[in-house]
Amino acid sequence: MSKVYKNFIDGEWVDASTGETFENRNPANWDEVVGIFPRSSKEDVDRAVRAARKAYKEWRLVPAPVRGEIMKKAGDIMVERKEEIARLMTREMGKILAETRGDVQEGIDTAYYAFGESRRLFGHTVPSELPNKFNMTMRMPIGVAGLITPWNFPMAIPSWKIFPALTCGNTVVFKPASDTPATATVLVEILLEAGVPPQAINLVHGTGSEVGIPIVEHPDIDLISFTGSSKVGKIINEKAGRQLKRVSLELGGKNAQIVMDDANLELALEGVLWGAFGTTGQRCTATSRLILHEKIHDKFVEMLVDATTKLKLGNGLDESVQVGPVINKGQLETIHSYVEIGKKEGATLLCGGEPAEDGDLKKGFFYKPTIFVDVKPSMRIAQEEIFGPVLSVIKVGSLDEAIEVLNGTVYGLSSSIYTQDVNNAYKAMRDIEAGITYINGPTIGAECHMPFGGVKETGNGHREGGWTVYEFFSEVKTVYVDFSGRLQRAQIDNR
Repeated sequence: MSKVYKNFIDGEWVDASTGETFENRNPANWDEVVGIFPRSSKEDVDRAVRAARKAYKEWRLVPAPVRGEIMKKAGDIMVERKEEIARLMTREMGKILAETRGDVQEGIDTAYYAFGESRRLFGHTVPSELPNKFNMTMRMPIGVAGLITPWNFPMAIPSWKIFPALTCGNTVVFKPASDTPATATVLVEILLEAGVPPQAINLVHGTGSEVGIPIVEHPDIDLISFTGSSKVGKIINEKAGRQLKRVSLELGGKNAQIVMDDANLELALEGVLWGAFGTTGQRCTATSRLILHEKIHDKFVEMLVDATTKLKLGNGLDESVQVGPVINKGQLETIHSYVEIGKKEGATLLCGGEPAEDGDLKKGFFYKPTIFVDVKPSMRIAQEEIFGPVLSVIKVGSLDEAIEVLNGTVYGLSSSIYTQDVNNAYKAMRDIEAGITYINGPTIGAECHMPFGGVKETGNGHREGGWTVYEFFSEVKTVYVDFSGRLQRAQIDNR
């Protein structure tokens, strides 16, 4: 008997107003139903927003360090339940246990960082241009936050949004991805156990059109934070912009790793294997392009294909497995369609290029790690986000050409260069158009206390993570205190 889950709205675990449900299945074994979840509607969103709006009046007045202590307690609970959560996450989205444990740890780290930041919501004090007058700024909560998260990091990304939103004094309406609703439910349970007021966190399951868009368009939601595709992000920005909502968008990527002729090739190989095929290529920071200097191109490709074909695919609960399934059948078909596009464009397929269906793999959605060479920078497989284990290799003759190729997409999230020349490293740091650049490391590996986000069509200028996300979830209030006992007119009486 499959577990039946509910929404959490207005302090209660409730079914969807529609009475409808959907199944959450294991992508490594489609016969396994992880749980049954409510398929909600605008009516459920309305109720959640009313509860969050009501709770905001009291939650905003709780001292920020007290709110931070609740976040710390949530982190403590996550530590105790880390293995349980990791196994649930692997069952519902497929990535291997080492990665789901890391996903939970990112949530733990984010909780503890929120605890610290609750005492560092700094303002500024500055001199006044008038006598007997004091000037300062304060950071204030904004209101109700609508948070819409993807399936590839079911604990980390919701934590990136929910912990700072609550720490800053906002209340939350949370819509997780339909592919990973179970992990999201556990996170909400943990927050409630830690002491978040029941109406301050509301969980509404359902589709993007039936729940996500009503959240974006709701007049009583003050700010939106969304992680997902650039296509959907543009729609959200347009709809939210009509009401002048504050919006944070963390969108797509077409990330590249450069390997120069002086690089440590063994280190670079480890980096691209992890960057391209970790999480089965299903990260917005995944290494989708490999830009190789012509002097080491052939040797490195030989090393790469040899290592890639030895990667073990399978159920992520098996500790020996290195690559899990893709999230669902639709994504499997999308990945394969791009492989066919690459072939038609004239790229040379060296390995992979088809679903993996041997033995137990046929029960799930597995795709063989795939490498193309002879890729031109203008090809679709080198320009469009595939979100799967497909790597396009591009040959270049110089660092300048490598950076030009790397910058030649509409995206700008993560980037990487392997070189032992400090001058090359600093030139890359300066000239690469991306929100994140790694030197002698893969394109994946963000840490919770650093800003995360990109440029161009990867986002709209805001950042997740670090101290910068607290700026998004709070408002600057400027305060003047005049203790002169008389009217003082700035720019007039002092000139």
